[in-house]
Amino acid sequence: MLRGLLPGTRPLRTSRDFRLLWLSGFVTSFGTVLTLLAIPVQIKELTGSPLAVGLMGTVELVPMIVFGLYGGALADAIDRRLMVLFTEIALGLLSVGLLLNVLLDRPLLWPLYVAVGAAAAVGGLQGPAMTAIVPRLVPPEQMTEALALNSLRANTSAIGGTAVAGVLISVLGLRAAYLIDIVTFALSALLIFWVRPQPVGKHATPPSLRAMAEGVRYALSRPLLVGSYLVDLVATALALPFALFAFLAADIGAPWVLGLMFSATAVGGLVAAATSGWSSRIRRHGIAMLVAAAAWGVAMIGVGLSPWWWLTLVMLAFGGATNFVADLFRGTLWNHVVPDRLRGRLAGIEMLVGSAGPQLGDLRAGLFGSLFGIRRAVWTGGLACVAGIGLVATGARSLVRYEYRPEESTAPVN
Repeated sequence: MLRGLLPGTRPLRTSRDFRLLWLSGFVTSFGTVLTLLAIPVQIKELTGSPLAVGLMGTVELVPMIVFGLYGGALADAIDRRLMVLFTEIALGLLSVGLLLNVLLDRPLLWPLYVAVGAAAAVGGLQGPAMTAIVPRLVPPEQMTEALALNSLRANTSAIGGTAVAGVLISVLGLRAAYLIDIVTFALSALLIFWVRPQPVGKHATPPSLRAMAEGVRYALSRPLLVGSYLVDLVATALALPFALFAFLAADIGAPWVLGLMFSATAVGGLVAAATSGWSSRIRRHGIAMLVAAAAWGVAMIGVGLSPWWWLTLVMLAFGGATNFVADLFRGTLWNHVVPDRLRGRLAGIEMLVGSAGPQLGDLRAGLFGSLFGIRRAVWTGGLACVAGIGLVATGARSLVRYEYRPEESTAPVN
């Protein structure tokens, strides 16, 4: 029974290229976490202004959306492995710039914002290629296991990496943080270099507005994909309470629990990923996604109504687990039904949806929190999520009926 719960490791055992890419992501994620903590710390030291730190999000959003869409078209036109490699090197060079800036006698503020915006742009270019390359590295029947392993890696970095990064920055300082990040990017790029080339197919389309429009038309013409986008948007736009965590921690009389609240969802996702061996046996991916998204709404209802800090953390961890399940089956469905020649462009659209939902969620949470109170904003968001998922399930019949059949998958088998 225990063996049946453990995450499947077939992609790591059978695919050399997936193993290299997975290890690359594990290495670079630690350095990235270091820099993600170091930059706001440095801005705080230079300005002492919370607003100056908060502007990072504004600087990131537009480049990520614009370059994510273009990166999707580019990922369908050139070797995806080369695209991932060059963008990884570019991110490493940005860390070199951050290190040079912090070595100045009087470090400057503006290079930090330039680096944040440039990193968002490069990440927007890299994301679609990174997403679209995975189905080429593992056979369709191992896709769920591959995505679970990627999620396990991400959640492990979010929990352990953040804790270690905080200690390193406080003990060794910002210079050491940026230097370590450079080293991790170099190791990551070397691992990606060893991945076999992934040349484009004979139907590749040069990157252009017309190519991007083709991807949008394809996505909108597939009710199954539109339904999956709606599930993600409903869950994040209506029931994402992260913007209210500081107020919620104070409301339950435990301000000290704020950090644990942010890590609780990652802990839940980690536990779910570590016990995801069952997921590869699920064939009704659409129903699994809908149930998990509705369970996320239930978890947020519990967060809003909880009178105790420990119950709040439990419900957040439960929400993190349900979010993992919803993301896992959405990604599996996506990789099974999208043609390889369009995977880059559809990954760019996925990135756009994934960026817009949390932004709308923060806006909704802040607005409702100021109008109706913190707790009410949280639990009504969860309730709206459950109702919204019900409406999606009613309208998106193709999502409810979808059942994975290996013989119909579009993913190539290596």
